[in-house]
Amino acid sequence: QVQLVESGGGLAQPGGSLVLSCTASGGFFGDMGWYRQFPGKQRESVATISPSGTTKYAESVQGRFTISRTTTGNQAWLYLQMDNLKPADTAVYLCNARDVIREYWGQGTQVTVSS
Repeated sequence: QVQLVESGGGLAQPGGSLVLSCTASGGFFGDMGWYRQFPGKQRESVATISPSGTTKYAESVQGRFTISRTTTGNQAWLYLQMDNLKPADTAVYLCNARDVIREYWGQGTQVTVSS
């Protein structure tokens, strides 16, 4: 059974940093990524990473966020280093992983950027 568990959200001041972590187990994962959801709005892609390490970022986070991953067998660890945080980054962040059958989501972790 595939499970994705996020951690690392919380409160940060503008200009501060946070690191999000996601542990994915029970599958052999292809592309993985971080998404975020603002209240009342659709989920949006923040950053994605392929098994070979190719990354893509939303324009709004380019140069401030860094996605990385480690994979061992049927487990993977996904990270999002978030620097120079802005109040506009406040959202629920969700981990996403895909295998050959479907995609999976974590439960989400709240990130709040406020002074």
